[in-house]
Amino acid sequence: MVGAAYAKKEEDPLSKQALEMFNLTSIVDILIVAFIIYKAMMIIKGTRAVQLIKGLIVLLLASLAASKVFEFTTVSWILDQLKTVLVVALPVVFQPELRRALERLGRGKFFARPMSMLNEEALERLVDQIVRAAKILSQNSIGALIMLERETGVNDYIETGTKIDGFVSTEFLVNIFIPKSPLHDGAVIIRGDRIAAAGCFLPLSENPNLSKELGTRHRAALGLTEQSDSIGIIVSEETGVISVAEEGRLTRYLDENTLKEILNKRLWAKQQTSMSLFNWRS
Repeated sequence: MVGAAYAKKEEDPLSKQALEMFNLTSIVDILIVAFIIYKAMMIIKGTRAVQLIKGLIVLLLASLAASKVFEFTTVSWILDQLKTVLVVALPVVFQPELRRALERLGRGKFFARPMSMLNEEALERLVDQIVRAAKILSQNSIGALIMLERETGVNDYIETGTKIDGFVSTEFLVNIFIPKSPLHDGAVIIRGDRIAAAGCFLPLSENPNLSKELGTRHRAALGLTEQSDSIGIIVSEETGVISVAEEGRLTRYLDENTLKEILNKRLWAKQQTSMSLFNWRS
């Protein structure tokens, strides 16, 4: 008995040290996995892959229910075979997302800052540049469509345009929309403080109650805001009227000051919400 107790005491320091090492290793391991999952979610967020993942979850739940709860042997067997097929089919189904993730990793853009991570100074500069560009375009009756990506990713639509990845500036935006320029026909998508792409094709709104006066630019801006939390700034080519699209709604006949007020309010509120959530999680 004494010998067993002595042996146990001798093992305690090693066991304690092993436990501490295990805890530290486990914490680092969990943090790395959590970060990878988070970045993967950010890549597929706002894309068709989200619906595919929901379908996979439903399939897995149905398989568990059929085999464990109801004990449906035939249904369970069919679902098991489907899961085997999915192992081969998943790389094909998620090919665009996998390619995009590898490209971003190779370009060093895996850690690109979203809109919610801009500081107050950068956000103020961004709004000023966009508002000035909208004013110039409006005064010259040059049509324009500028989309600001927020939390919901719009990578599917960025892929339809020409990649730019340049800092936002008034002169840059105006030059893009000059008539007959290579990229004037389409939308500019801004991610963070950079122009991600230009000449992008957006989904048109299917709202039957929209006024017939609204052109393709307005319907495209509304279409994307119906599917994401993006904000659209539209300048009418016919009238020079400035409008803002958000959550499938359109606010028209804006002047420079009103546009600036709306953008500051929307973007700053979104940033505050995101930072508060980040701090709470921390």
